[in-house]
Amino acid sequence: MARGLLALLLLLLLDLEPEPSGADYCSWKGSGLSWEPRSRTVEQVHLRCTEGSLEWMYPARALRVVLEPNLSSAKHTTVCIKPASNFQGANIYVERAGQLHLVVSEAEETWLRHVSCFSTHTPQRVALFLQASPQRDISRRTASFQYELLSNQSTAGPDIQKMALVEAMCRPCDDMELLMAICSSDFVVRGSIRNVSHDPENHMSQVEVGVQKVYRQKNRIFQQDEATGEWRGPIKTLLQCRVKQGAGEFLFTGSEHFGEAWLGCAPSFSPS
Repeated sequence: MARGLLALLLLLLLDLEPEPSGADYCSWKGSGLSWEPRSRTVEQVHLRCTEGSLEWMYPARALRVVLEPNLSSAKHTTVCIKPASNFQGANIYVERAGQLHLVVSEAEETWLRHVSCFSTHTPQRVALFLQASPQRDISRRTASFQYELLSNQSTAGPDIQKMALVEAMCRPCDDMELLMAICSSDFVVRGSIRNVSHDPENHMSQVEVGVQKVYRQKNRIFQQDEATGEWRGPIKTLLQCRVKQGAGEFLFTGSEHFGEAWLGCAPSFSPS
């Protein structure tokens, strides 16, 4: 482990490949096969959005990824990374105070099944290093992941991953909380609970919602079924909320993370 980190640092000291300027990139896709075989440069990529993705095919040597969002404020001080299910060929490190700390290990299967979150000391600039794993052949490997920069408003406490990604409320919200949820949520839909499935291993539940009205959604999580014409979509929440299937309509609100809807506030719907 120490030898690999030393090699990575030496590569960084030797040279950094400049990145074309003039554009704001949310995502990047590249291949280690396009690099010069004898080159000692470390390619660097700048991603300037609060969320996006990276796909590094045929990883070779090392890749430096700088998360440098164009923000007017510095409130985004938590970074979350979700490796792809087929993540292979590299390990991911984050730079802190001049040292590299392992964030995602190719060898640890449990790391690849979960989202990794970590706080940052410099929210305007976060550097990640992807170090390619040694390989004897040229077989296809892809080190890909999604990233999000989150606010630290709800990340206090030891379990930063759960607090950062799961903003679920296991209690009814009052009028003020409902007003805030409607104004600030990534999605606001009215509908009923069609089915609930539980995942005890990950302490999560998934609620299948039959949607009567979509007031707002950030992405197309809630879609219309071409066969039935019914709108529906999945919402995730904590297992401890003990959500059950039942009658009645609810106003579902919440946030979206890595293309998934997470329950925030869902009071019973009673039109005035």
